[in-house]
Amino acid sequence: MPIQIAIPYGPRSGAVFEFEVCVKLSAIKPAFWAKEHHLDRMTLRELWIAYFQYPAIIGYLLCAAIAIGLYFRYPAPVLPTAAAVIVSVFVYPLVWYCLHRWVLHSRWMFKVPFLASTWKRIHYDHHQDPNRLEILFGALHTTLPTIALATAPIGYLIGGTGAALAAFATGLITTCIYEFFHCIQHLAYKPKRKWVMEMKARHMAHHFHDERGNYGITNYFWDKLFRTYYERIDKDKKSETVFNLGYTPEVAERYPWVARLSGGVATGHPSQRIPH
Repeated sequence: MPIQIAIPYGPRSGAVFEFEVCVKLSAIKPAFWAKEHHLDRMTLRELWIAYFQYPAIIGYLLCAAIAIGLYFRYPAPVLPTAAAVIVSVFVYPLVWYCLHRWVLHSRWMFKVPFLASTWKRIHYDHHQDPNRLEILFGALHTTLPTIALATAPIGYLIGGTGAALAAFATGLITTCIYEFFHCIQHLAYKPKRKWVMEMKARHMAHHFHDERGNYGITNYFWDKLFRTYYERIDKDKKSETVFNLGYTPEVAERYPWVARLSGGVATGHPSQRIPH
């Protein structure tokens, strides 16, 4: 309700000015994403709610809807459209494998000053704190161009503009599926399906045993083909860089940009150094 406040003003006359101030008495609830969300403390229901409120997921779905709408404006024949969708679904795991292995796990990006912050955001932070939901999802300014480059040109070669739009929409929807399963793999939840459990076990090994393998998220075909797939966990051969991806305190002395952005280089198991 309006409140009138009398405020003395002016050293000479002692005149009083009145201001009408509107005060909202109801408490202001912070935005859903104003706080951190940790998958090891969330239920499956809470994940569903959080997932569809995350800006990147909303962005993917909106872009997919726009691409599908444009497809009906610039349609392609049924067979080229189907071929573009199928090829996009098949190529996606290979693109993800290559990016995950040679870009996200690269040891060259942190050496370049203007790429250090990107590398930190897209993967270093995720391995430092694997269960934090906010840094599990990719950043739209890096993922959207990547999805477009991986799918649209293939679709265009198959069936022109319409097939390119169909391929791009397929890549966006596939990304949403991948991201959800990625969340499931970090969630404090035991999957009921055996294939999901095995998928989760392979990804947990990637995060907590040896980051130099099991690069797939839902598909480990390319890991098997390139011999980076493993099931057996040998505790004596645990990677010393599984949480820092090779960005050690010694490396940070020479390439300090990620450390400056991170407030230093965290060492040790996440459960021992993260207060959640």
